[in-house]
Amino acid sequence: MATVELTAANIESKITENDIVFVDFWAEWCGPCRMFGPVFEKASEQHTDAVFGKVDTEAQQALAASAGITSIPTLMAFRDGILVFSQPGALPEPALQDLIGQVKALDMDAVRASIAEAQAKAETPSAE
Repeated sequence: MATVELTAANIESKITENDIVFVDFWAEWCGPCRMFGPVFEKASEQHTDAVFGKVDTEAQQALAASAGITSIPTLMAFRDGILVFSQPGALPEPALQDLIGQVKALDMDAVRASIAEAQAKAETPSAE
């Protein structure tokens, strides 16, 4: 599968309706973004079991702002609708392939348990 354009209108459904989604926040004027683009596109063709989406931060400024994007390119990875990775900077191909493997290998029951534990701690008043 080639990369898909993500917009404010479709990003939520893409993330919630697919098991694994990688999102590249980029802009045409950004040199590192242009260097990372072909690496991201190649990965999308190799890993057809995941969705690879691109958000043009110039065309989707409100979406980029709501996602907290302060530097581009920024790569995010979602698994079962949960954000599991977010990092600015262009990744070299070996690092992207490694990340894809790590996201696919995640034990999502353990991830959900960890999130629930963190939320429970946040809701429990401290004993000070």
